[in-house]
Amino acid sequence: MSRFFKLVVWGLAAAGLVSLLLVGMIARPVTKPPTLAFISETVRAGDREGIPPVLTFQARDGSRLAYRRYAPREPTTGRVAILVHGSSGSSLAVHPLAKSLAAHGVESFVPDIRGHGSSGTRGDIGYIGQLEDDMADLVGFIRTTIPSAPLTLVGHSSGGAFALRVAGSPIQNLFTRTVLLSPYLGTKAASSRENAAGWASPNMPRIIALSLLHAAGLPCCEQLPVIAFAVPPNTTRILTAEYSFRLLANFGTHRDYRVDLDAAKGPLTLIAGANDELMQSGKYEETVRRSPKANIDVRILENTNHMDVVSTAAAVSVISEDIATR
Repeated sequence: MSRFFKLVVWGLAAAGLVSLLLVGMIARPVTKPPTLAFISETVRAGDREGIPPVLTFQARDGSRLAYRRYAPREPTTGRVAILVHGSSGSSLAVHPLAKSLAAHGVESFVPDIRGHGSSGTRGDIGYIGQLEDDMADLVGFIRTTIPSAPLTLVGHSSGGAFALRVAGSPIQNLFTRTVLLSPYLGTKAASSRENAAGWASPNMPRIIALSLLHAAGLPCCEQLPVIAFAVPPNTTRILTAEYSFRLLANFGTHRDYRVDLDAAKGPLTLIAGANDELMQSGKYEETVRRSPKANIDVRILENTNHMDVVSTAAAVSVISEDIATR
């Protein structure tokens, strides 16, 4: 047997072994975590009066994506905000904040991010980067009737992480300011608790395997679920219980949040609660200061938890005042 032939045999054997290993990692199922009652209890206790109807706009792929529009009360500030809900949620999750912004004279558009609520396939998207395309399409739609008002992007939790991703992306100039509410900044951030203190159950073998395939230019099986959330049973009509690989990879920051912070040229504000159960809010300051280029200020609200920042009257009033006046 020639040396070349031996090398070919060994190479094929190694490739086969790696393939078997990857298949085994991908085959491992996602595990649902126990329900976190305090999350659903805070959401249920939030204001549900005056929820506007679901409307739609057309994205570039022809899909009709859902959003709610909150008209401002007089006198208006002339400002407009887009609010992005957190993981598993929908536009309903930030209704109290959107309503408070309207009372402060700020018009708000609140989308069901694709893969959530009434937008697209629940728990999945078509490709990594589609959410930025959707955001650009939503802004374009808004500009057909509101051509020049200053536009603020506001995101909560995973939505806050996605807002930071947008703030550091090629479409960042669509917004004059970005506000991050209790953002999940990924596993590299000191502010992140492991698995968001039980809110999320990631399937790490599947995530690693699909990440390796994606990096190799082989986007195989990216529609498979890779993470489950601690949502109550029998709530799948409203909440998204699992994310596919491509939705998880897109609805948040890049793997290292500092890539997004370094690239963001506009002003950023981070607001979180001192009693946040899912994040270590006391470490947000040191977390964002690891990016010396970041133009960001941090504000911690006392007696406020993770969901309070979009749910309870005291917190949303403070945040609305900030967005309306700064």
